[in-house]
Amino acid sequence: MEALRLLLAGDPALVEIVLLSLRVSGIALAISAVLGVPLGAWLGLNRFRGRRLVTATLYTGMAFPPVVVGLFVYLLLSRNGPLGHLNWPWLPELYTPAAMIVAQVIIAFPLVAGFTMAAVGGVDPALRLQVRALGASHWQTTWVILDEARTGVIAAVVAGFGGIISAVGAVMIVGGNIEHRTRVLTTAIVLETNKGDFDLAIALGLLLLGLVFFTNFIIVRLQGRFFDE
Repeated sequence: MEALRLLLAGDPALVEIVLLSLRVSGIALAISAVLGVPLGAWLGLNRFRGRRLVTATLYTGMAFPPVVVGLFVYLLLSRNGPLGHLNWPWLPELYTPAAMIVAQVIIAFPLVAGFTMAAVGGVDPALRLQVRALGASHWQTTWVILDEARTGVIAAVVAGFGGIISAVGAVMIVGGNIEHRTRVLTTAIVLETNKGDFDLAIALGLLLLGLVFFTNFIIVRLQGRFFDE
């Protein structure tokens, strides 16, 4: 009951954590979808030398533990890392939302691309031949295939979102769980559980579950309208 009271009270700290979680994961998902869906569709439609190597690399990325991704990004962006010492102004700094977005993109991108490739590759090859025989261009053919595989494409986007919104290790390493700056739902749950504040941890957990359900529902509706047009 205490957990529900905290949720209904609309605590400003909870609102801040939710908004940051949505901003970080939303941007990361958008980048992953923009890059991953076209790549997955291209891999599913084309055969070329080295495709098996690319596919194996993509599947390996799908199985990356988030904590390993966080370690990789931390080493990459740290001052002594290969990119950190360059001091480029556009390079994300550690313990910022931008660094968390980079980590989440690395987590979500292989999931989106891999599931899209599987969905497109599972479409009946005869459909492609029929569409090309009717005079469709390469892009029109690709669009028809994506439309046929839209359920799998939706699943790819949802899988990418699920992989990043629930990630703890990666965002904890590169974000640091700093209050009012990089604290998101998953890291806040870990913190409150370690502090023994189970009521707040449960409230945050319920909020995360509700957020995941609502966001996935919106994604499905939007993707459905997009492909049905």
